[in-house]
Amino acid sequence: MNRALNWMIPFNRPHGFRVRPLVGGGISVYIPFWRINRNHINGIHACAIATASEMCSGLSVMEQLDPKKYRIIMRSLHVAYHYQAKQPATAKCVPTLSEIAERVVMPLKDSDTVDFTSTVEVHDQSGNHLATATVTWQVKEWSKVRTKV
Repeated sequence: MNRALNWMIPFNRPHGFRVRPLVGGGISVYIPFWRINRNHINGIHACAIATASEMCSGLSVMEQLDPKKYRIIMRSLHVAYHYQAKQPATAKCVPTLSEIAERVVMPLKDSDTVDFTSTVEVHDQSGNHLATATVTWQVKEWSKVRTKV
């Protein structure tokens, strides 16, 4: 799966992110402490954390939805940084099936689009809480999309 994601999303390839499905549902994205991911003060760059958070959130939402039926587009991304990342980190997002059903699938019966917001927490390997990302996705059925793919 990671090879396919690197091919499908070439922007993320150099970062070395590794997607790991969680046992009870949800997704985690591993962020290696590589030179390419570091900033000028030798910590993981804020944009690497934001990119991994976006990827984690989007995959965790699509894990619960049929990608042949639904399309998602990121509407907004907000990241609050709490601690400097000086070692490998992991982003985690765990929306539940009932949460997706209640806040996405059911409202789409009466509306063309729905906004769904998920929260991603990023921790380093020592357990320090590095960042909290809030990602809002616009979800709509492919049959309602007006632009050509």
